Amino acid sequence: MKNQPAPYAQIILRALSVGVELVTVFLTGVLAYWVRFKTFDIPQEYMAFFGIYTFAWVGISLFYEQYNKDRLLEISTYWKRFLPVLLMQALVVFAYLTLAKMDISRYVLFFTYAITLLLLIPVRFLMVRAYRSYHNMTYSIRKIVVVGAGESADHLYDFFKGKKAKVFRMLATPEVPMDSPEYHDYLWDQIDELEALCMEQGIKEIYFAMPYHYGDIIQHLDSFGADNFIYFRVISDFRAVNQRQVNVDFVDNVLVLSLKKEPLRLMSNRILKRGFDLVFSTFVLTFIFPIIYLIVGAAIKLDSKGPIFYKQLRTGREGKEILVYKFRSMSVTENSDEFKQATKNDSRITKVGAFLRKSSLDEFPQFINVFLGQMSVVGPRPHPLKLTEKYTPHINQYLYRHFITPGITGFAQVNGYRGETSDPEAMEKRVEYDSWYIENWNLLLDLRIVFLTVWNAIRGEENAY
Repeated sequence: MKNQPAPYAQIILRALSVGVELVTVFLTGVLAYWVRFKTFDIPQEYMAFFGIYTFAWVGISLFYEQYNKDRLLEISTYWKRFLPVLLMQALVVFAYLTLAKMDISRYVLFFTYAITLLLLIPVRFLMVRAYRSYHNMTYSIRKIVVVGAGESADHLYDFFKGKKAKVFRMLATPEVPMDSPEYHDYLWDQIDELEALCMEQGIKEIYFAMPYHYGDIIQHLDSFGADNFIYFRVISDFRAVNQRQVNVDFVDNVLVLSLKKEPLRLMSNRILKRGFDLVFSTFVLTFIFPIIYLIVGAAIKLDSKGPIFYKQLRTGREGKEILVYKFRSMSVTENSDEFKQATKNDSRITKVGAFLRKSSLDEFPQFINVFLGQMSVVGPRPHPLKLTEKYTPHINQYLYRHFITPGITGFAQVNGYRGETSDPEAMEKRVEYDSWYIENWNLLLDLRIVFLTVWNAIRGEENAY
């Protein structure tokens, strides 16, 4: 069970959080104007600017999921994305000022940002405290009975107990062995006692941890719960596979559980992702790549002998081999068929190649692969065949990262796991991030990864060599 309040409560709390920051950020502009001009008689153009400033802040915060549950429970997770939000918002604000040709006082602009930082810190701390208080309160007012034995039932009982919920336990140590033929009749004999407990104590939730093949008992308790406004839940034990969540589906009338979310299993999502790839790659290949090719191609030719492009077989979707294109960044004599990862201060890398790799421009020709459908703009990076062969036997579910089309950039890369992966622990983390991406894909996530890739290229990365 996830440690969270009901979904509708989360929606309300997120809406309240958005509302609080809307008011707070807008007031920073008003206060900044007063600090500069000592009046609240604010001209219309300044009010329009404060509105743009406010909605840009909240909109980008929503894009970066700053109002999600984990960021309302842990202040540290909020600050991790605070700087990207600030920079993106500043870009939007300054673009607006430029395009609208607005003459805003520099002092007002400075004070607006300064007061925003000063006010948002205590406001966000108060929001975190309020959300935590509500989060704990939702458990303390609950009345629950956990029925059954086993590790999952024990764990759930201890969890509710630790959250100060009023929790009861039934059949924790059954008098009749659970694998005996008499156990079914024994359960039926306890039903009256369970129902009496629920009515006497005002129980609102029943968690049932008994064998699923006793369908008649499950149906009876489900009907009892429906008739008495009690939520009935059947416990599934997935602790052995360490799963935090499962997907529920039906094939005809058969309940099917999958241990992973698979958003790209849906045709509509695959069409959406492919459509984005086609539009993005067509734009790049038409308007940007020809210029990059002329400049980079000339620099490569002047710097060292050999072709402009470097081609290498890599592992694509479902383990199929694909030929990936790159701008050549190493001397031809070292670009042999034998695979060897680039390392820091690698003597094989040319002067132009060092710049291309640092700026990620060497990956630009892969938009050809994207256009052809062999790669995606965003996805797990395609590894050379030797690397796939090396790590497949040693890293659990390594090949799962090839379940979808590989990408030019990926979630692992924007989280610091790009470049050399000679360290098995680093590769395990890359696989972990790639797996998370596959199970949590959405188009906004792709857009965020594209932005972070560009931003990382501009500021430079330690592992880019």
